[in-house]
Amino acid sequence: MITPASPSTRERLTSLLRRDTVGGLLMLLAAVTALLWANLGTAGYEAVSTFVIGPMDVAHWASSGVLTIFFFLAGLELKQEFTDGSLAEPRKALVPIAAAVGGIIVPALIYLVINGAHPAGDHRGWAVPMATDIAFVMAILAIVGRGLPRALRAFLLTLAIVDDLGAILVIAVAFTADLSPVWLLAALACFVLWWLLQYRRRGAWYVFLPLGVLAWWCLHASGVHATIAGVVLGLLTRARRDPGEAAAPVQRWQHRWQPISSGLAVPVFALFAAGVTLEPELLGQLFSDPVALGVAAGFMLGKPIGITLTAWLTTRLTGAALDPSLHWRHVLAGGLLAGVGFTVAIFVTELAFGGGPEQDIAKTAVLLTSACAAVLGGGLLALMGRTGTATAGSGVRQTR
Repeated sequence: MITPASPSTRERLTSLLRRDTVGGLLMLLAAVTALLWANLGTAGYEAVSTFVIGPMDVAHWASSGVLTIFFFLAGLELKQEFTDGSLAEPRKALVPIAAAVGGIIVPALIYLVINGAHPAGDHRGWAVPMATDIAFVMAILAIVGRGLPRALRAFLLTLAIVDDLGAILVIAVAFTADLSPVWLLAALACFVLWWLLQYRRRGAWYVFLPLGVLAWWCLHASGVHATIAGVVLGLLTRARRDPGEAAAPVQRWQHRWQPISSGLAVPVFALFAAGVTLEPELLGQLFSDPVALGVAAGFMLGKPIGITLTAWLTTRLTGAALDPSLHWRHVLAGGLLAGVGFTVAIFVTELAFGGGPEQDIAKTAVLLTSACAAVLGGGLLALMGRTGTATAGSGVRQTR
C-alpha cells in the first residue's frame, strides 16, 4: 500500500524543485529522454504525442497548456522586477536592458541575412534565435558561479527577463492566428476581474484558479496564443505586501508554483517538443540548410555580439556603467551563455514553422547550439572564476 508523502518530505521535495540547478537538470533529462524515445521508439512517441485529449492532442497540451504555468511564473517575476527589483529603476538597469535589446535584434538580423541571401532560405524562423532560456542560464550560472562577481547574476537575470519580455511580445504579435473579437473581449473581461480582485484584496485560490483557466480558454479560442494568458495574469498580480501580510501574492504564488513549473510543466513541454528524429539526412543538412545556419549563427554569434556591443555602446553614449566588479570579458562570456535558447526557442520554432522538415531542422539546430553555448559560455565563466579574473576585488572600474 502506497502512503502519501509526509509534509516534511513534500516540503523537502518542493524546496529541491525551487533550485535553478534542479530545474535545469530535469529539463535536460526530459530533452534527452525525448530524443532517445523519438529515435528508438518513433511509433510510440508519435502515438503518444498525437493522442487527442479534449480539444487538443498531447503535444499541443504540452506547448499551449501546461507551458502556461511557466509563462505565469515569467509574468510574476516580471511584475516583481518592475515593482521593486532590477527593473524598478530603469537607469540602474539600463546597460543589461540595452544589452537584451541588442541580443534580440542582432540574432534576428543575422538569421534574416543568411536566409535572405540563400535561394532556399525561409524567413519564417527569424524569431527563433531571439530567445534566451532563463531557467537553463541561471542553472548553469549556479553550477559555475563560484568565484564570479555577484553582479553578474543580476546582469544576466535582468537581461534574460527583458529577453523573455521581448519573446512574449513577439509571440503575441507575430504568431497570432485569426482573431475572434468576442472571445478576446471575454479574455479581457477575465483579466480585468483578476486585477479587480487583486486590487480589492478579494478572492482565494479556489476563485483565482478557475478564473485563470477561464482566461486561458478564452484567449485560446480568440486566436491569440493561450500561453500569453499566463504572462498577463502574472503581470496583473499584486506585488506589494500589505501591513501585517507575510508576503504579497506575487511572492506567495512564485513560491507555490515554481516547483510545479520546474518539476512538471517545463519537463513535460521538453519531452514532447524536443523529440526530433535525427536521421542522417537531417544531420547532414545542418551544415548547409539556411534555417539551421541562421539559427546557429544567431545564437552563437548574434547573442554575444549583440549583447556585448550594445552594452558597450550604452556605456559610451549615456551616463550608465557596468557594475565595478564586472569586466567586459564577463559580458562577452555571459552573452555566449545567453545563446542557450532551449525552452522558448523550441516553442517559437513550433509557432513559426507549424510542422514539416524545416521545423525539425530548426529544432535540431536549437538543441545543438544550446548545448554548444552552454559548454562554451559556462566553461569560460568557470575558467574565469577559477583563475581569479572574475573576482570582485580587481578594483578596476569601467570607463564610461
